[in-house]
Amino acid sequence: MPLAVTTGQALDVVLAVFLVVVGLAIGYAFWKLGVLLSQLRRTVRNTEREVLPVIGKTGGTIDRVNSQLDKLDVMTDSAVEAVSAIDRAVRAVSALITAPVQALAGLATAIRHGVSSFVTHHDMDEAVQTAKDAAQRRMADLAEELDEAGRRGPANH
Repeated sequence: MPLAVTTGQALDVVLAVFLVVVGLAIGYAFWKLGVLLSQLRRTVRNTEREVLPVIGKTGGTIDRVNSQLDKLDVMTDSAVEAVSAIDRAVRAVSALITAPVQALAGLATAIRHGVSSFVTHHDMDEAVQTAKDAAQRRMADLAEELDEAGRRGPANH
């Protein structure tokens, strides 16, 4: 019996060989994909093992930093309150000292001008009036100087 192969049978054989080759190629691709997914699973597992503790430590560090910032906030509030209290105390002492100093400066100026006027004119009423005027001017000048010094502040003296 002769081995005669028709064109249809040859195409069937070629198609069968093609399908076997395609099947083997797809099988090889799936095997490589399986290897890749296995490596990816191991990488993710190792990453979780190494990264999660770092994230936990970072969270703890952030909590400690926030705690220290809260303490710093309390300290700055206390410092502001202390500076305000010192400012109030300095203003109170300044107010207590200013009036007597102005009065003493006015009195010293009044005595000096009054005596000078009396020695010059030998008139007691004129000497008293000159003393009063000089005392008022000196007290007003001193008040203006103190106000100007207060506006400039202690760093600009």
